[in-house]
Amino acid sequence: MDSTATDRFDTGRFEASRNRLASLAYRLLGSAMDAEDAVQDAFLHWQAADRQRIRVPEAWLTKVVTNLCLDRLRSAQARRERTVGAWLPEPLLDGDPMLGPADNFEQRESVSLAVLTLMERLSPIERAVYLLREAFSYGHAEIAEILDITESASQQHLHRARRRVAAARRGGEADPASARRVVEEFFMAAASGRTERLVALLTDDATAVSDGAGLAERLLRYDTPQRVAAVARAGFKPTPAKRRLAGGTPAVHYASVNGAPAILFVLGDQVVGAVTFDIADGRIATVRGIAAPARLVRLGAAWRRQEPDAPLVAQW
Repeated sequence: MDSTATDRFDTGRFEASRNRLASLAYRLLGSAMDAEDAVQDAFLHWQAADRQRIRVPEAWLTKVVTNLCLDRLRSAQARRERTVGAWLPEPLLDGDPMLGPADNFEQRESVSLAVLTLMERLSPIERAVYLLREAFSYGHAEIAEILDITESASQQHLHRARRRVAAARRGGEADPASARRVVEEFFMAAASGRTERLVALLTDDATAVSDGAGLAERLLRYDTPQRVAAVARAGFKPTPAKRRLAGGTPAVHYASVNGAPAILFVLGDQVVGAVTFDIADGRIATVRGIAAPARLVRLGAAWRRQEPDAPLVAQW
């Protein structure tokens, strides 16, 4: 095989792993754009490597991507961005290959916005061990090799990470049909100003977080059902000022984002806002509002590729 054919073959081997690597990077970083950058950097490492000496390309690439992501998480810029309260995970529309694998509950949970947010409480090494084990089913010997730690250390990191995730877990998976009914009712109650019904649809410890329509420097947080209901009522009620901010009169669609129910505000073919919901015991536990354009690029592109259902509201 000549060098050109070898390069094509090796490029094909990398491309066969691209979706899995991007999914790992997204889980580690919580950002599709950063995940794509990490995978592209890994490709450059792959091209520069002596590929004849790489016995198991999948393992080698997993190690490279994982460590590139850990370097990003440990960087001064990342620490600064994530500690000033201006960070939310990037939402992805269900069906995006970056959300895979999703064959079992642990894999689906690991890509939920709730767990991606929780990952911020873990150290980078705990995050990597947890995701490699829970989402990608690597054994401790393999994880130790990827992260250059001992098997014992891998087990300890996993134990701590599992304990923290379990402490924050809000029940199992919600029934999709029931979750949709709750979210649609919540939206309609908010748009019509029925505060008492809004509070009844929230858990007793419900919270909300918003990027302030993409304009706030820090995240806006609300930590009681009454405050969540008040901000939902104010946010979902259409006004001329909100239409000017959106650039027109958007349609409101129901969608599934990172495995959870969501409301999307769509203007033409552009998603201009996303509100996601965590459901616990038939009520809404967490509301997240995301409107920063940079956080909606990939979700918007996926939205344009599909044929959406009829909107909940054609003109909001």
